[in-house]
Amino acid sequence: MAKLDQVNIVVRNMDAMAEFYRRLGVDVQSAAPEWAPHHRNNASSDGIDLDLDSQQFAAVWNQGWPGGPGIVLGFRLPDRESVDRLFDDLTAAGYTSQQEPYDAFWGSRYAVIADPDGNAVGLISPPEDDRRTPPPPPPSG
Repeated sequence: MAKLDQVNIVVRNMDAMAEFYRRLGVDVQSAAPEWAPHHRNNASSDGIDLDLDSQQFAAVWNQGWPGGPGIVLGFRLPDRESVDRLFDDLTAAGYTSQQEPYDAFWGSRYAVIADPDGNAVGLISPPEDDRRTPPPPPPSG
C-alpha cells in the first residue's frame, strides 16, 4: 500500500520559498553553497518530508518534468519491486509516465506518474545505503 510521505515543491525562487516556509514554522535546512539554489528540505524526521527543488533539479530526478513550478506528491511503497509493479499497473491503466522507475542516487527506486489533472505523483521505495551513489553535479543556471 502506498503512503503519502513527501511533498516536493518545485520553485522559481529558492530563497524566497525557504524564507516563507521558515516563517510558517518549517525547519528548512540550509544546503551546501553549490546546492543552495537547487535543493532544501525540512529537518523533521516525523511526518511528511517537505523538499524545495529548483526547476533545473526537478528535471534531473524527473525527466518528464513539464517545466515551471509545481508540486510532486511522493508516495512511499514497501520495497523496490512495489515501485515497478505499481508503475506498470498505472501505465497499463492509461496514466502518463513522467519518469520510468530507476535507481536514484539517494538509494531508492523512484518513478513519477501524472495524475488525471497532470499533477506529478512520485513512487518511492525506502532508501538503501548500499544502493546510494554520488549525486549528480548541481544543475547549472
